Amino acid sequence: MKLRAKQLCLTTGALLTGLWSGTVLAETQAPRLVLQITVDQLRGDLLDRNREHFGEGGFAYLLENGAVYSDAHHRHANTETIVGHATLATGTDPAVHGMVANLWFDRKTGRPYYNVQDADYPLLSQGGVDQSSEIDPTQRAATTDGRSPSAILSSTIADEISLGVAGGPKVFGVSVKDRGAISMAGHSGKAFWFSKSEGRFITSSYYMDRYPDWVSAWNDNGLAGSYADGAWELSDAKASYRFGDADDMEWETDFPGFGRAFPHPYGAGDGKYYTTLLTLSPAGDELTADFAKALIDAEQIGADEVTDYLSVSFSSTDYVGHIFGPSSLETEDNLRRLDRTLAGFLKYVDEHVGLERTLVVLSADHGAAEVPGYLTSLGIPASYFNFEDVDKRPAIEAMKAEFGIAEELVESFSQPYVYLDQAVLDEKGLDKPAVSRRLAEELQKMPGIAYAISSDDLRSGNVARTAVSEAVLANFHPDRSGDIYIVFEPHWFVGEFDGLTVAATHGSPWSYDTHVPIIFSGPGIAPQRIARRVETVDVAATIAAYLKIKPPSGSRGQVLTEALP
Repeated sequence: MKLRAKQLCLTTGALLTGLWSGTVLAETQAPRLVLQITVDQLRGDLLDRNREHFGEGGFAYLLENGAVYSDAHHRHANTETIVGHATLATGTDPAVHGMVANLWFDRKTGRPYYNVQDADYPLLSQGGVDQSSEIDPTQRAATTDGRSPSAILSSTIADEISLGVAGGPKVFGVSVKDRGAISMAGHSGKAFWFSKSEGRFITSSYYMDRYPDWVSAWNDNGLAGSYADGAWELSDAKASYRFGDADDMEWETDFPGFGRAFPHPYGAGDGKYYTTLLTLSPAGDELTADFAKALIDAEQIGADEVTDYLSVSFSSTDYVGHIFGPSSLETEDNLRRLDRTLAGFLKYVDEHVGLERTLVVLSADHGAAEVPGYLTSLGIPASYFNFEDVDKRPAIEAMKAEFGIAEELVESFSQPYVYLDQAVLDEKGLDKPAVSRRLAEELQKMPGIAYAISSDDLRSGNVARTAVSEAVLANFHPDRSGDIYIVFEPHWFVGEFDGLTVAATHGSPWSYDTHVPIIFSGPGIAPQRIARRVETVDVAATIAAYLKIKPPSGSRGQVLTEALP
């Protein structure tokens, strides 16, 4: 790799330049590629925790050659996948970009709404959600297999590159998850994601009418099927792992056929959960990187002086974290494997584009909570929350005493929102703000719930200004948010998702969920570590400033000046 040898800071008024393999790069020279890498569920401390076991070309390259922000946080309350990806893409809060949750309740249709669903743009293949094997409850709740970015209410940095860079830049997003690819590609780019029902990378008619030949060729190359009858094995000697003695812990999820201890078998290629197991392991990231390499080659990404944009969102860290927890042998090994995958991918970018002409931006959509069983083993209070197990009698009695009705008032709970049944309210002639405010008061009395905040109080400003309420307000959209926002106590969360109990999850405003890495590496950026607190809304604004284009339409971030030439 052409690694940065040093940074030269010249006298006042002179240009700041980077020395790359003997070539001095003028600060006015635009990059050929903006490569935005998002690692799903990469909590901010995990890179430093695992640093000594990383090689030289992956995470270590970025840590040693980039502007590293060690105290970066999402500032919205619902730290879920689409919320974090859309925030990184748009540089604004879900209150503005509208992606308030992975799943919300559409009051117009009376049905759940999966964030990137769109019946107007069907898939180009039959690779929709397989209800019999899909373990992601939010994807399973989608009411159509069609997909598009139409629900994102702000422009993205990818859109602004399409608008602001002359010459027709090429813009793409790739991920195992549809929401990870679509959100980052924006409205103007093209997105590809992995279909677990089909075992191929797919897209929708929003982006194109037919697959390019190179996509069909990649899907037919057999790579996705090559893991069949194999297993996820430990990469290194067990003694080299921090959690080497913690294999097969009772608090980990024993997913059918995968087990809680190494090796984790993938099973037969035609097995019901075969492609799902690929995503629950480093294989998902390996497939994503290989597909992205094919895209770079076929679409000639970064091949000329026009600045192109490519987003690659690696999702295995999230799935592994849910099943085994962030402090597990599996997460440790997955990060080592991802590091090697990333090193190979950056090497490919260096050979085909040149890292000296590439702005690399790395972050994460959210962090992760520790598994309650692991925490309690250390004496730290933690628990799963289950509405079915909570003593609701005091709340029911209080609501009946005031409104003559109780259980019937609640239509559903979809993380993080409680939705009231409007038909019942209308039938009983009840005032919705009064009901939601009183129910919030009763919910907040339940063990495990730290805050319950009604949307009507958010609208009227009738909320004490605290760090938590500010985060909830940043998440509030009047048309999409539920009636009451639930914030669980630290280290409490809902672990049961339609029959599958996960070991760990995310979605809170607490620091373990908001803390993520932010790294900028590229031409003219001095290697340094910055400890001041910054926010993920700053990422898009900084990319725009680096490229000298306007920020996305809803941008609320500050420019991170250390990441500018």
